[in-house]
Amino acid sequence: MTNLEVSPQQEVCPPAAAEGPSGPCLQLWPEREVPLGGVRAMNVRRTLPQRGLPTIGAWCFLDSFGPDRTAMSVLPHPHIGLQTVTWPLAGNIRHRDSVGSDVVVRPGELNIMTAGHGVSHSEFAVLPQDGVLPVQRGLQLWVALPDADRHCAPAFEQHRELPRATGAGFTATVMVGTFDGVASPATMFSPIVGADVSCDGDAVLPLDPEFEHGILVLDGGLRLDGQELPPGPLGYLGTGRKELRLQADPGTRFLLIGGEPFREELLMWWNFVGRTHDEVEQARGDWEAQAGLSGAEAAAARYGLVPGHGPDAGAEAGRIPAPPLPGVRLTPRKRTFRD
Repeated sequence: MTNLEVSPQQEVCPPAAAEGPSGPCLQLWPEREVPLGGVRAMNVRRTLPQRGLPTIGAWCFLDSFGPDRTAMSVLPHPHIGLQTVTWPLAGNIRHRDSVGSDVVVRPGELNIMTAGHGVSHSEFAVLPQDGVLPVQRGLQLWVALPDADRHCAPAFEQHRELPRATGAGFTATVMVGTFDGVASPATMFSPIVGADVSCDGDAVLPLDPEFEHGILVLDGGLRLDGQELPPGPLGYLGTGRKELRLQADPGTRFLLIGGEPFREELLMWWNFVGRTHDEVEQARGDWEAQAGLSGAEAAAARYGLVPGHGPDAGAEAGRIPAPPLPGVRLTPRKRTFRD
């Protein structure tokens, strides 16, 4: 998936600051609806990054979409410096990329694409034989690559079976990282966790106290630290928690993300995660330069060529052009922590 905003804002993400909370907290960060232009014409609900909370561990982007019947139709577009994490909740998605991947990801399955120095991909909703689009719902997340790995070669992997952890009042599918001693097979580049958790009533979840964590309720609702956490806002939990004690409504399901606080400054714009304005500007220019290349030339360029897309691909021909950069250079912002 991609950020299809017509006029995306640059996001300067400073390193996790030592002056932030040194222990547990519960901050509710509201979702914001983001209209996406282009062929999808759909809205998403974005909870990361926030102006005062740019990252949770290496997690730097979190969108949720649906449930609705808007077909995903995302033409080839580029990424650098990140991993995309696609987690469908309803409906199937066809993923193709310049590494040569062509797969369908279904609910309960995980797609991980490592952009590294540069990759391009497309995503389309899969229509059943009767042509009636089923309900679409899912999560799109990005993980920032640390400096030592962010220029690596692009790669893709799909995991159709993921391990599950079961504990006091909960069951969890471990998407990435390690949770409650259960490790996902997904390749990641920093200490991290991502889990899809279901619970009903009282539950106790073990956490790594070295991590900062966040919760996004998908269904139901829960009570934590004397506060209500309904679907919608992102709950930031701080660091230093060895466990999470909560009371959940029947049928509650939530996303748990976390990781070691990310100590590098990031500059995010459109679909790029870099470090400087000049780097992002170069990444944009390289993508636009591919627009006039032939198939063989495009395949050898920085972002490669997505199979099935091109001048002879019919309705799926084309690409998503990069929006114009703003005419200003950014200065870093600091995290804004709340009581």
